[in-house]
Amino acid sequence: MLRIARFAVLAPVLALMACAAGDPLDEELPPMGDFRLAHNIVVAENMQQVPPSRNATPEEWEEILVAEIDRRFGGYEGDRLYHIGIAVDGYSLAPPGIPIILSPRSVLVLSVNIWDDALGRKLHDEPEQIIVFEGASPETLLVGSGIARNRNEQMQILARNAARRVQLFMLQNPEWFNITDAEAEEALSNVGALAEAAEEAAAVEQAVGEAENGAAASE
Repeated sequence: MLRIARFAVLAPVLALMACAAGDPLDEELPPMGDFRLAHNIVVAENMQQVPPSRNATPEEWEEILVAEIDRRFGGYEGDRLYHIGIAVDGYSLAPPGIPIILSPRSVLVLSVNIWDDALGRKLHDEPEQIIVFEGASPETLLVGSGIARNRNEQMQILARNAARRVQLFMLQNPEWFNITDAEAEEALSNVGALAEAAEEAAAVEQAVGEAENGAAASE
């Protein structure tokens, strides 16, 4: 009976997590002004693996990131060409661990550069470093990402979250693409909220812990 009571308290939390874990490609993409994707280049030859981690080759990261950048940005038909260049700095793909006690999370670290084709130069001085998290789901919360998801699923989730983070960086600089202030403000709010929801882990775990404590106190 005690276990049933705790799951009854956790049910709303898990339901919210399920809603937040949808396919990012189903999102309504924000306006990007003049933007049209030209070259989409990803290099991973110098990346570092951060243990504990499953293995992934540079070629695999390059392929999946190029595909997800194309899928997110390929539909924009602005009047000006831009290039997106990404270097994979490091990654960790969570291996199977002991549920709850030891369940490492996947992470991807990228350096991003945006180029204006007409100007023939990069639009910012230093590469933008982006840290991307896999995020939690009802399945990974209970048994860990390394058990609930295989390696390819982890990579695809990270790549999709990375594409969203790249767009968020671009939207923080609307003058590059002649995006209006009003459009940029709304887009930043929407895309930022989606990014946080997709990669959320700590807050979800805290909510579950509070729910369990509340259930225990009422027993």
